[in-house]
Amino acid sequence: MAALVASDIPRGAFVNLGIGLPTLVADHLAADSGVVLHTENGMLNMGPAAHGEQIDPDLTNAGKAPVTELPGASYFHHADSFAMMRGGHLDICVLGGFQVSAAGDLANWHTGEPDAIPAVGGAMDLAIGARSVFVMMTLFAKSGEPKLVPRCTYPLTGLACVDRVYTDHAVFDLGARGVVVRETFGMGIDELAGRLEVPLSGFTGAEPGRDEA
Repeated sequence: MAALVASDIPRGAFVNLGIGLPTLVADHLAADSGVVLHTENGMLNMGPAAHGEQIDPDLTNAGKAPVTELPGASYFHHADSFAMMRGGHLDICVLGGFQVSAAGDLANWHTGEPDAIPAVGGAMDLAIGARSVFVMMTLFAKSGEPKLVPRCTYPLTGLACVDRVYTDHAVFDLGARGVVVRETFGMGIDELAGRLEVPLSGFTGAEPGRDEA
C-alpha cells in the first residue's frame, strides 16, 4: 500500500504523513521525486526512516519513529506547523482510518469504546486543511466488518474530506460518482460488492474527487 501511495503522489508535492501505515510512504518515495514531507511536530523535508548510526533522537515522524532529514530540511514551532496545515499549504495528507463513509467522512481518532485511548493529534486540521486527503487502512477489521461504510459509526474526524482510500484489497476514489473502484488486489468488484454495504462502480479513467461534488 505504501509503495502504491508513494507512486501516486505528484512530483514536487507538499505532503503530510499521519501516524501508523502512512509513515511507511516516506520509505517508498523516489529520491528524485521532489516531494517535500511535512510533520506537525515541526519538520519540513523529512526523509525516510533512520536506521543504526543515522538515528537522531530529535528527528522523529508523527509516530515518534526516528527519521532522516533531506538537504534543505528546516524546523519550526508547532504553532507554525499547524498554521501550514490549516492555511491550505499542503497538497496531500495521508491518514490512517478506522472508518471511511461513502460520502468521504473520516473517523480515525477514536473507536468509541470506553477503554480506547483517543489520539486525534493533528488529524482534524489535516483533514480539512490539505487539498487532497488519502486514507490508508485495511478494508476489513479483525472482526471481518468493513471499514468502508455507508455511514461512520465512530466519532468523526472530518466530513466529506476523503478523496481516495488505499486498502489491502482495492483502491477507491470518492466523489460525485460515489465509490469508484480504481483497482483491486486478488478480489474482483463483484466480490467486493458482496462484502461491502456501499454501491460500487468501476473506474473509467476520469479523476473523481471533492472538486466534482
